[in-house]
Amino acid sequence: MPLLIDFYAFAIGAVIGSFLNVVIHRLPREESIVFPGSRCPHCEAPIRAWDNLPILSWLILRGRCRACRGPIAGRYPLVELANGLLWLAAWTQTGNILDALLIGIVCSMTIALIYIDADIQILPDVIDLPGILVGLAIGWRAAGLHYPHLTLSPSLLDSFLGAALGAGLLYAVALTYRLVRRVEGMGLGDVKMMAMIGAICGWTAILPVLFIASVAGAIVGVAIALRRTEGLQFALPFGVFLGISLLTVIFFGQDISAWYFGLAGIG
Repeated sequence: MPLLIDFYAFAIGAVIGSFLNVVIHRLPREESIVFPGSRCPHCEAPIRAWDNLPILSWLILRGRCRACRGPIAGRYPLVELANGLLWLAAWTQTGNILDALLIGIVCSMTIALIYIDADIQILPDVIDLPGILVGLAIGWRAAGLHYPHLTLSPSLLDSFLGAALGAGLLYAVALTYRLVRRVEGMGLGDVKMMAMIGAICGWTAILPVLFIASVAGAIVGVAIALRRTEGLQFALPFGVFLGISLLTVIFFGQDISAWYFGLAGIG
């Protein structure tokens, strides 16, 4: 029975991951995410139900549309697999349906934000603003107290403080950059996403999240700069690294802290 429940958690996450692919593809294009149904991005042929099974259909069809044989990006099964595994982790780490649902929703929202920001460098309000509400619900549930091995807000007050501090700190950085460099270095979407992250993880997680995101962004930025011939001025979607950092801190933040303090001989 426990294995069956674990399978259900993964399967639900994978199905939601299939819907996330629709959101990631259509939301930036301002298309309805409900109608019409799933269709091939090349020939726009409707995708039949048996060809829309998460992960499996892509493998069976070898990554091609049944109608036109056009290639279907590997992103589709990757999103489904990642979301399935994250929903499974949310369930196995909590064992509580409501808390697992809240964490699973956070993971799905984060995946959507990562891919949309990577594609068009926009973090839609329709995702990150409701994400703040989900974070407040996590604080209201005192998830950080019930699951100390996860990095989640321990109280509703902590979620409010986290949202305010996260947004305020990143807005101050963006404003300072604009005043010094006379150009926009960071959009308000990143600020709102940071408010979402603060509400979810609490104010004590703000600096670790920013540190991991900044280091990852710097490494990728340097790698890209070394391969470019057009100059060093290019846009880097910081929301991608904030999202990756958020997921890392939620599930591994306590382990990272224990490793760091152990290495430093503290505690």
